[in-house]
Amino acid sequence: MALLRSLSAQRTAISLVYGRNSSKSSSSVAVAACRSFHQRDRRRSTVLTTGEGAASEFTNGVNGVRYLHSGERPMQASTLVQPDLVAGGEAVKRSTKQQSSLEKSPSPAGSPQRDPLDVTFNDPIAAFKSKTTGELMRAYLVYMICSSEKLVEHNMTLLKLARNLLGQKLFVLLMKSSFYGHFVAGENRHTIVPALERLRSFGVKPILDYSVEEDITQEEAEKREVESSVSSAGDRKEEGSMPQYHVDKSFADRRYKVSSARTYFYLNEATCERNMEIFIKCLEAVSGATFGTGITAIKLTALGRPQLLLQLSEVIMRTRKYMEDMVGGQGNVLTHHKTIKDLEKYYASLGDNKDVKEFLNNVTSDKEGILHLFPWSGIVDEDSQLSDTFRVPDPQTGQMRRLISQIPPKEEEMFRNMIRRLNTIVKAAADLDVRIMVDAEQTYFQPAISRITLEMMRKYNKEKAIVFNTYQCYLRETFREVNTDLEQAKRQNFYFGAKLVRGAYMDQERDRAKSLGYPDPVNPTFEATTDMYHKTLAECLRRIKLMKDCDDDARKIGIMVASHNEDTVRFAIQQMKEIGISPEDKVICFGQLLGMCDYITFPLGQAGYSAYKYIPYGPVEEVLPYLSRRAQENKGVLKKIKKEKRLLLSEIRRRLLRGQWFYKPKGNYVPI
Repeated sequence: MALLRSLSAQRTAISLVYGRNSSKSSSSVAVAACRSFHQRDRRRSTVLTTGEGAASEFTNGVNGVRYLHSGERPMQASTLVQPDLVAGGEAVKRSTKQQSSLEKSPSPAGSPQRDPLDVTFNDPIAAFKSKTTGELMRAYLVYMICSSEKLVEHNMTLLKLARNLLGQKLFVLLMKSSFYGHFVAGENRHTIVPALERLRSFGVKPILDYSVEEDITQEEAEKREVESSVSSAGDRKEEGSMPQYHVDKSFADRRYKVSSARTYFYLNEATCERNMEIFIKCLEAVSGATFGTGITAIKLTALGRPQLLLQLSEVIMRTRKYMEDMVGGQGNVLTHHKTIKDLEKYYASLGDNKDVKEFLNNVTSDKEGILHLFPWSGIVDEDSQLSDTFRVPDPQTGQMRRLISQIPPKEEEMFRNMIRRLNTIVKAAADLDVRIMVDAEQTYFQPAISRITLEMMRKYNKEKAIVFNTYQCYLRETFREVNTDLEQAKRQNFYFGAKLVRGAYMDQERDRAKSLGYPDPVNPTFEATTDMYHKTLAECLRRIKLMKDCDDDARKIGIMVASHNEDTVRFAIQQMKEIGISPEDKVICFGQLLGMCDYITFPLGQAGYSAYKYIPYGPVEEVLPYLSRRAQENKGVLKKIKKEKRLLLSEIRRRLLRGQWFYKPKGNYVPI
């Protein structure tokens, strides 16, 4: 009887955000929140754009909760729910009859099925109604194993041992009934279709990723990285060169202290061509199964030689240093609001210099000032030469000096090949009506990756957001970078797409910075990273709101909140409500990994929010490195595992007691 009472209490842990509000009172709250926003907008605009150290304050119009980005802790679950919820985030009890009716979630004829959202994410029924009972038991087993530090620490060795002992067929069967079956959708683009269709029927869309990785030794990884990161002309560290943008053998194996991100090591141009073809097949698979709502994730290091990204990244940072020396102040060229006339005055002492005049003619500017010192569009032009593009006048002599080392013709051709591959992928995405998310990578590659991605946005995001960039919020400069890129999109009139993540390379980045003697690029604490994430997201939402108020197309800014952190997801939902952004506006979406945080993703999708799962696929034996990373990542988030295990066990018990041993998921939801 005690067990039954416990199960009954667990089953009734369901709450409604709007459950006790009349439509009239809800409308009044919404109007009040909008008015409050308009009154504060000018003041908030000034605060949010003053830089990373500035505070930005938001007041919850419903509950009167204040959140200050610089220093305060994120709001707790209890600040986001209606009076249906008691303190501590536990839902009040409902009768079995009420719960049963909620499970069925009837919808008016002709309208898509929608469920109320429990923003405490404590509802096991909503979390797992898309899963069979067998899948729930498998998930619980996987999380139990992930809770064992010893098993996780030696997981790759144990997987290889199991393969040798069982043989290929039995090993594949074991993996499909455990780790592979939980974290991976299937072996190829055809076998994953049923999984994608089931996701869709429960309101969730896919981000496809072909997750096959080479299982190479540390020695082989270091050898490849060093060889592909140094020019055939040698690793020349000229005056003004920056150590972080040159390869260091100690950190050449980019898998070092990284558990959550896939790593590509350059072998040859043929491998890059194969990677391009794989990405295009992902696009085709997404297009065929999701009716234009899916996304494909790609990495630029899969498409070309890393040396070229290192050199381009150094050029970008040296350009910033050049501008800093010229006009004072840090940051991107665009942030200084200097004009061509300002540059002419700066170079006035050089007299009638032909090279300087030609340089000034190529500077990109508008009525608000200079956007770029160089015609950056050249980097996505397959006929442009890098060595000739990045030259600036010496302010003392007037002679043109290179900001990039002379690149041999063969390596120039390799860069053009990388850009050709990316162009081919993005054009295919545009033709198939599928979006591309370019993943973030290490900080020594990221300036080049972001610059290339922005130029692809400018080229392809003319009518809708096809290309998305990724921003890692554990970096100190993220808010400034996003703000600058948003401003560039506004001034050059293209659609801006961004995926916000916390980041994947923290320990590696810190160790490398310390070893090579440059400033640590990572925020000092987890709380500082949360503040950075929330501040950056709030700025994006503020700009979306301003566009709506001006009757401009709010979809010119599209943001994915890619986070497994409940507080961040709740923060995004609350901010959307406060400033009047609805899921139907299609400007904010949420994303989590397959096999992780189902209790967040599925309730969001079933409530009508735009929700995504990051879907890996590939042959069983070839995705073992991916499975190893997932196990490592889960070991690092034991608190989340604890909650997911509790919810899984609750739903398993409920089904067994109600005789739903052979429950078959059947959804009738329509994704946003």
